[in-house]
Amino acid sequence: MRLWHYKLIPVLPNDMLVSQWRECIAIKRQWEKGTLKHRLVSYVDNYNKQYFLNYVHRVMDEMNRRNIKYQDKYYNELHMFCWNGAFVSNNLMFQEHNDRYLKQCYYNLQEKYDRGIISEEEWLKIEKKMEGESYENQ
Repeated sequence: MRLWHYKLIPVLPNDMLVSQWRECIAIKRQWEKGTLKHRLVSYVDNYNKQYFLNYVHRVMDEMNRRNIKYQDKYYNELHMFCWNGAFVSNNLMFQEHNDRYLKQCYYNLQEKYDRGIISEEEWLKIEKKMEGESYENQ
């Protein structure tokens, strides 16, 4: 279970983007039940749910951009769980999604490329995205 760094969402391979959508649903369900104990994602419980909703919207927007279909009932489920009735900035990001975490996610994706899980074409998109990252003021 992992929430990829938000800057990598636009370059995740399609299957990984869909998996991220499923992760969001799984995180929401565990969070709702009070069973969110996974060390890689339990930090979300320390934040206002609007942060999570903002992340969900980033994933959903990218899926829409790529014409990847999803069931509205899952979006509605996520939205109803997180929405507090007030508009919150789209710039809310988890503090954990910092320079260090961006690098960790990058190296995780690099390992997937090295093991043949990510194609060369997909990897080149990731590398191109990372070339533009300064790792400062994330």
